[in-house]
Amino acid sequence: MDRVSEAGSDPGWQQSKSRRRINSTFWLIAVAALAFIFKVSIALNTLGTNDVTSFHRFAKALAEHGDEWTYTHNISFNHPPLTAYFLRAIYYLEQQPFLRQNGITFPFLLRLPGIIADLVVVLIFLNLGRREPRLRLPAWALAVMAISPVSLMISGFHGNTDPVMVMFLFIASVMLFREKPALCGLFLALSCQIKIIPLLLFPIFFFFWLSRGAVVSFLLPFALSSVVLWSEALLKFPMFFIKNVFSYGGLYGVWGITYWLRLTGWSSFGTVSDESLTPSQRIVGLVLKAFIVACVFLLAWRRRKLDADGAVRSIGYAWIIFFIFSPAVAPQYMVWLMPFLVLLSPPLFAYLTLASSLFLFFFYNINSDAFPWYFVLSKYRPNSDWVPWSLWPWAILIAGIIVLWKGAVRSESSLSLFSFEPILVKPVSHTPQETVTSLRSSTKSAEVS
Repeated sequence: MDRVSEAGSDPGWQQSKSRRRINSTFWLIAVAALAFIFKVSIALNTLGTNDVTSFHRFAKALAEHGDEWTYTHNISFNHPPLTAYFLRAIYYLEQQPFLRQNGITFPFLLRLPGIIADLVVVLIFLNLGRREPRLRLPAWALAVMAISPVSLMISGFHGNTDPVMVMFLFIASVMLFREKPALCGLFLALSCQIKIIPLLLFPIFFFFWLSRGAVVSFLLPFALSSVVLWSEALLKFPMFFIKNVFSYGGLYGVWGITYWLRLTGWSSFGTVSDESLTPSQRIVGLVLKAFIVACVFLLAWRRRKLDADGAVRSIGYAWIIFFIFSPAVAPQYMVWLMPFLVLLSPPLFAYLTLASSLFLFFFYNINSDAFPWYFVLSKYRPNSDWVPWSLWPWAILIAGIIVLWKGAVRSESSLSLFSFEPILVKPVSHTPQETVTSLRSSTKSAEVS
């Protein structure tokens, strides 16, 4: 028996290892709780961005005129009906004297679910690592996730529903490990009720369950939940609902490829807008979106026979593809990919968190009067000083996918980009060190398509 095996069979060594794990879990929960309190404090003492004032305007229209009037008279209301119901609820709560007297206002109520969602995601990570030892992340990665400046600024200050969407999507992904297709479909549907973007990832879930003969169990709760929650919109004002929610394209010209096109100086690409686009911008946007959808579909098809770990990593790859080629990205989108990226590659997650934190800090700081911020009016002018900072997270993702691809080359993975053959699960041989530590290496090579 070698030294590693002897250590693994020593009861004292095992007890010491268990105590270290308990201590690590305790401190991670403490860090997450501290971040939760900090975000609540920020939300109680600030107004946030102009997204908060926009949501308040939407909530007032919804309460006074109803959903149909709001969708038909305000094209900028691009959120699914569940968000509309939530806005009406917190608008009602804001009117209650007891809450107003204790400082519980609409801006706080809008941000509270996102703050709770961040904490839930961290707790799920801890539980996932306990149940699936090979998915146990380094303590430093979870600590960064718990107290990330990205989530502090977006969940605690910005004021939007993105963190809640991420939580539901992450829970749906966890159901892949639990082998619960019905719950997976339900939580994926809930994520799509907050923001429509998780529909992009639908093929990954669909083909995963299809390859296991459980696609009906997945589809039924997904379809039923979607139909029930969209029933009012689909029956009463389907055209406006589809136009507002499904055709939303974001703000062109401040991210990635469309930003570089704008730097060419060509008048066809000089606009920074989410509505008044030039014909050339529309064509570029459609091409980029079609390319993203095609890549995700191919990714989902080729990786359909991988295990749950491979499927969740596929979601991480899909998000990277989206952010590299997306014609438009808003600052609050930076929380979308974080839980999946940390499972894909903790070092890449750390670099992206650093770059995104700088991008967000300068975005909010330049658009505010001074630090500390109370209210930020987001200005999307072509020559805004904050725009070049968006290149840093974009470049990090490009470098990251290249590094992951090279890692796949070294592991002799199937890399034929235009093949439709499935990538199969390879048998894993555990070394004594892997058996003792039960830790998956953070530099695990990825099978990318």
